[in-house]
Amino acid sequence: MGSPWKGFVEFTLPASPPTAFVSADLSSTSPVGLSLSPYGRSMSFDPGLLHNNGHTAYANGTGSGIRETGVVEKLLTSYGFIQCSERQARLFFHCSQYNGALQDLKIGDDVEFEVSSDRRTGKPIAVKLLKIKPEVLPEERISGQVGPDLHAYPFTVLHGYIHPVVSSIPLHLDGKSAPGQMPTGSVCYERNGEVFYLTYTPDDVEGNVHLDTGDKVSFYMDTNKLTGAVSARNIQLVKKKQMRCQGVVCATKEAFGFIERADVVKEIFFHYSEFKGDLDALQVGDDVEFTIKDRNGKEVATDVRLLPQGTVVFEDIDYKLHEGTVVKVIPKIPTKNQNDPLPGRINVRIGFTEKELPFGEKDTRSKVTLLEGDHVQFNISTDRRDKLERATRIDILPDTFNFTKEAREMGVIAAIRDGFGFIKCVDRDARMFFHFSEVLEETQLHISDEVEFTVVPDMLSAQRNHAVRIKKLPKGTVSFHTQSEHRFVGVVEKEVVAVTSKNASPTKGKEKEAEEGVIAYEDCGVKLTLPYHAKDLEGGSHPQAGDKVEFSINEVKRTGQQSAVSIRVLNRNSSNAKRLHGFVATLKDNFGFIETANHDQEIFFHYSEVCGDVENLELGDTVEYTLSKGKGNKVSAEKVTKVAAVNGVGEDISASVMMGKVIRPLRSVDPSQTEYQGLIEVPEEGGTKGQTYPFGIMGMGNKADCLQKGELVKFQVCTVPQTGQKMACNVVPQRRAVVECVKDQFGFLTYEVGESKKLFFHVKEVQDGLELQAGDEVEFSVVLNQRTGKCSACNVRRVSEGPKPVVTPRPDRLVNRLKSITLDDASAPRLVILRQPRGPDNSKGFNVERKTRQPGVID
Repeated sequence: MGSPWKGFVEFTLPASPPTAFVSADLSSTSPVGLSLSPYGRSMSFDPGLLHNNGHTAYANGTGSGIRETGVVEKLLTSYGFIQCSERQARLFFHCSQYNGALQDLKIGDDVEFEVSSDRRTGKPIAVKLLKIKPEVLPEERISGQVGPDLHAYPFTVLHGYIHPVVSSIPLHLDGKSAPGQMPTGSVCYERNGEVFYLTYTPDDVEGNVHLDTGDKVSFYMDTNKLTGAVSARNIQLVKKKQMRCQGVVCATKEAFGFIERADVVKEIFFHYSEFKGDLDALQVGDDVEFTIKDRNGKEVATDVRLLPQGTVVFEDIDYKLHEGTVVKVIPKIPTKNQNDPLPGRINVRIGFTEKELPFGEKDTRSKVTLLEGDHVQFNISTDRRDKLERATRIDILPDTFNFTKEAREMGVIAAIRDGFGFIKCVDRDARMFFHFSEVLEETQLHISDEVEFTVVPDMLSAQRNHAVRIKKLPKGTVSFHTQSEHRFVGVVEKEVVAVTSKNASPTKGKEKEAEEGVIAYEDCGVKLTLPYHAKDLEGGSHPQAGDKVEFSINEVKRTGQQSAVSIRVLNRNSSNAKRLHGFVATLKDNFGFIETANHDQEIFFHYSEVCGDVENLELGDTVEYTLSKGKGNKVSAEKVTKVAAVNGVGEDISASVMMGKVIRPLRSVDPSQTEYQGLIEVPEEGGTKGQTYPFGIMGMGNKADCLQKGELVKFQVCTVPQTGQKMACNVVPQRRAVVECVKDQFGFLTYEVGESKKLFFHVKEVQDGLELQAGDEVEFSVVLNQRTGKCSACNVRRVSEGPKPVVTPRPDRLVNRLKSITLDDASAPRLVILRQPRGPDNSKGFNVERKTRQPGVID
């Protein structure tokens, strides 16, 4: 018997299926057999059924009803069940109703049958079963593209080409939809001039890629045996549709750059010739849009254009704060094999789940070094492109040092440079380098600030260390020494060596400074010795060998070295040379002179004999010293020590103020004279010589004033207790002079000092900040520069203003000449403009703001 499908024809219907079957003459609606074509939404029918009133001759000779199709769902020895394809029904059939070899019938086979009723039960059953040969779909891959919305007409053809409008699975439905419903999209392909559309689901796409509308794909066709519906499976992306993409410029080179794409985690190359805009304005971090093209087998960005800042967003940040622990830090020096852009890891517990989140260098709020075990606070960022979560905005919590158990050290800021500094450590000899980026809490550090820090090896040099994670401490926290509360008593065995002079070389200075004094004492019956330094003396008294002293013991934490501090002299050794008192009269480059207690002589001393810092010595300071004789039996002072000030020249100072004239200056002013003391004469009436009074450095009202011979002074008279001599004290010069000229920051007075008839002064020496003019009368003091030997005026005070300068009128000859010149006079002097002034932009004047040029920078 011939196949019932013989003579069937195929035709195409619209997307909406018909609601009734079509008869041969289309005048009545009689049922016909219909089925779905595997190539699309087309229907097939048997024209023979239109001419036999719905009956077909079979082997058993029985009449037939409507023929249906279905799938063998269950098959036993003598019966089975069929699932209908056109309706939701499950029909019983007996094996005797199958027309063919029973052993060829299997579960899942497509069959055609008639519906009858069981005579005994009246239930519908399948009879006159006939196996349908399945149409084999082509197994070759079919090329197509992602098609339009399923609700559109099934094919849309424009001028013979596929309409570019396509239908993909929306991103918000990718992997999720309403309960019991799978999200679908469609693909379209062309066969024999017709366009067919097949549905697909996310599970049908290979490679876990998202298909966009218009993408070119290849696929296999698959038929649902239950429903007969044809769909696409094993879909592979062939070529993405060319579209405008967005991204952020992540690097710029000499003639090209790279863009981080916003659709995938990938960078793409672009040449500057493809940038449409002002290339000078393009910067790293700018948002751009571009088109992707394939050149030489590589994707490149073309037609690059700027977007408003903030258009491109790569990630969504959850602003909820989380706390976690750093389990892996970012290496300071990346290894060759390190390709992970997020090498750090933070362990965090969210709800009942523990996660390990990655992070990169840009995810920390500060550049402070992170260590494993750090307790940190952060936000979670989710990348829109690949849904990757990472930790960002990472901050170190204050209690992190309780978790890391790192060894913390203390010290004091010793030096600060541009961007870095050095710390004097409590437990180390060497100063520790640190960078400002390692300061916690963004506090401003200054010299002498006390800090706490961690020492780690330098990545570039394993032999060097540097300080990280620096925390500022309250004042008084850091201590380099420990000092005993108990006071000890001992005897000086060796005196401290004097501090080097001002002009001594640094090498010699270090050698002398290294020498120290020694104190012997007993502790629990054991004789011990301790070193001491001049800076640890109290009261300014310098102890000598054999002197009994009281002291405390200081121990350096770093080395454990002990020394004597807070040293105070209890008893002097009577065998020591007698200590004398005096006053500093002169200070030269590396030596000076001391005025004796009687104010009548001066004693030479060298700076190497000064106990203490020479920089602290000033004219008039009270000192203690010992006399010694050197070469040629010249007397000099040794072991010069600055002590507390005592009374000046003497006692019993007269209340009356006298006027006098200097007839002899101090020897420091005129080194050629043999006498040290200066001399003031009080003139009597008639111009005869009057009584004279000597004076020394302590008799000067201003110790730095340089009294010259012949100057008028005011003074008082006092008595020296040791000798009973009458001396002048509180000597104040009465100087007046006229300002000769003022030139910017200095000027000259008409005043004779030595061989010079002019006296120099600096404008900063003028009191009250007044601006002096030529002719002003002033009072002043004269000081001697010990280094150059030249005098200058200081403490300049204006007494009266000079005459105002009068504008000199024009000479008559010039006035007459100007009156005689007219504009028409060709012989008159003329000013001819050769060229109008022009600015850099060829306009009048300078419109462009002038800026200070930086060396090496080209605008």
